[in-house]
This record gives sequence, structure tokens and C-alpha cells, in this order.
Amino acid sequence: MAFTMKQMSMIVSTFGVLSFILGVIAENKKPASGTVITGKGIVICKYSSDPTVVLGYLSVAFLALCTAFGYLSLFYPYKGKSVPQAALFRNTGFVVFFNIALGVTGLAAAMLLWPTITEQFHHAHNIHHNLETQCPTAKTGLLGGGAFLSLDSALFWLVALMLADNAREDYFEESDGKGTSSEPIKGSV
Repeated sequence: MAFTMKQMSMIVSTFGVLSFILGVIAENKKPASGTVITGKGIVICKYSSDPTVVLGYLSVAFLALCTAFGYLSLFYPYKGKSVPQAALFRNTGFVVFFNIALGVTGLAAAMLLWPTITEQFHHAHNIHHNLETQCPTAKTGLLGGGAFLSLDSALFWLVALMLADNAREDYFEESDGKGTSSEPIKGSV
């Protein structure tokens, strides 16, 4: 099946928005702390059944899909015409936004994974020998921040796609011989 640039941009947008929504919901559902249950020389932390960990991993998965399709959309041969990567990377704007998209994606993944893994760790290792343990949860705000960076990442992939489209048009104009002639265009002074 051949994709159009519009379809690819819709796929990238959809996955980016889903990652954002799931990250925000995960942040809002995260409990402030667990319930302390004191035993003989131990503290057991009981955490309510919340979907934070699952939603966090789903948000990361949709970010990964957004990134994969964002990257693929830049180099996909639309209408059966492929462009060498060197032609795309000659465009300074494309290079800048491509690198920003990669950087923001990495930062979003880190900010989504860190609290999700930490929360999962707290749920799995809930027996403490320190009697003053307060049953902590993952740091508040990281999932929400990661969700917003995930949305930003999708937007940067879309900007890079628009710049790649401009670079594609420039490449095909040059390779077709249009605009490379030294003869004046008819009707120009």
C-alpha cells in the first residue's frame, strides 16, 4: 500500500496525541503515596490499584510508534519517487528540525520511562526494613512533562516532514532540469 504525505502526517499526529493523552492520564491517576502497614520490624507499603504503570508504558509505546512513523515519513518514496538522503540533509532547516525532533523524542522517552519504571519498582518492592518509610511513589510532574514533550516531538516530526517535502521539491526541480538553465525565462526583462 502506498502512503501519501497527508496519511503519514495523520499517523504521526495520531500516535503523538495518543502518547500525550495517556501520559497526562497516567500523571493524574498516580497516587501521592502508598498506605503504610507496620509489621514486626518491617513496613509494608500497600499501593492502590492504579493504571499509572500501564498508561506510562502505553504512552512510551505510542511515542515510539510516532517516532518510527515520523522518521519513516521523511524518507518514504512518495508517488514512487525516492530522494537520496544527502539531498534532504543539504537543507539546513531540515537538518535543524530533524535533530530537534530526535532530541525532544529522547527527552520525552526519558521523562516518561523514568517515573513509570520507578513506580513499577515501588509497587514490586513494597517491603522495607526501615520503620520510618513513608511509602513513596514516583516523582510528581515527570509523566505530565514527558507527555507534553511527546506532543512536542510529534509536532517537530511534522515540521521536519514539511521541510523534507520542500527539499524533495527542490531536488526534483534540479533533477528535471528546471531552473538550471542560463537562458532567461520568456517574458522576463
